Amino acid sequence: MEGEGPSMENPKISAYYQTRLAHFGVVSTEWLAQAQSATKPIPSSSTDTSTDKDANFSVIDEFNRWRNHPDLAEAVAAIRALAAVISSSKASTMMQLEIELKNASDTLKAWDTTSISLTAASDLFMRYVTRTSALEFEDFNSAKARLIERADKFGEISYKARKVIGMLSQDFIFDGCTILVHGFSRVVFEVLKLAAHNKKHFRVFCTEGRPDRTGLRLSNELAKLDVPVKLVIDSAVAYTMDDVDMVFVGADGVVESGGIINMMGTYQIALVAKSMNKPVYVAAESYKFARHYPLDQKDLAPALRPVDFGVPIPSKVEVECSARDYTPPQYLTLLFTDLGVLTPSVVSDELIQLYL
Repeated sequence: MEGEGPSMENPKISAYYQTRLAHFGVVSTEWLAQAQSATKPIPSSSTDTSTDKDANFSVIDEFNRWRNHPDLAEAVAAIRALAAVISSSKASTMMQLEIELKNASDTLKAWDTTSISLTAASDLFMRYVTRTSALEFEDFNSAKARLIERADKFGEISYKARKVIGMLSQDFIFDGCTILVHGFSRVVFEVLKLAAHNKKHFRVFCTEGRPDRTGLRLSNELAKLDVPVKLVIDSAVAYTMDDVDMVFVGADGVVESGGIINMMGTYQIALVAKSMNKPVYVAAESYKFARHYPLDQKDLAPALRPVDFGVPIPSKVEVECSARDYTPPQYLTLLFTDLGVLTPSVVSDELIQLYL
């Protein structure tokens, strides 16, 4: 069925984190070669594919096609898929088209209800594409063309967001600094890669990022850029914080309070950094701004991921499988976004503007 997620041994495991594991977990040398080859330029728009005219068009199939690119964020894959919905639509009125688009958006959000960025991107796409008074004064074909134009523009803005954030963050990375990062974040990697290309001299401490060890992937990529990098186990964050000048993390979602939801362990890193007066910077695309207001860790919808300790675990032992935690805004210094450099307190204002 169209709304079903990918086949998994355990249906309770978050599809979002299984995707991250498939793209960023250290699996094999064959996978690394495949990941490197997948960094070829992405086609400018999904609306140019042969599926446009296919009567059996499936938004999930289109989404999965884009999602197969390790360099493409899941949320951007959803945006591209929704743009293709407009082009392939057989609707004859704006009302029919909007209903079709809404159903496709709901299908994508239902594919993995644990993915905050997927839900936020789908909602923002709907707001951006359909929010134009010009549609009321045009015939259907012209209005549909306007929608396609806006959809493609939104897709391009979202795809380029990472590079915008990379440029905005450069003034905060100074020669001789030491940066602590957690796991693998595409946008944080973009920040560090640009700094390296700008001939800045810095070193990076990468947490291992258990249980999927995504930090190993990031340390490998940084080593290719000749950036001095040290891999540290997750429990050594406090031990190494004295040598750190700043912390850079990504985000699965930015919530209304200005806090973030991110990979498990982000909260404790922010707590240690705050206690030692180290700035914590967040790099996050605006399509991850979500209309959520968690008060504590228990307010998060469960997002589970498999944990392999390498040894048999007795059946009576309970294993914590939560994939993410919530970091309140008071532990964050600045957020680097494609909307600009924001303080956590400004996020709610930006959310209002985005969702108006």
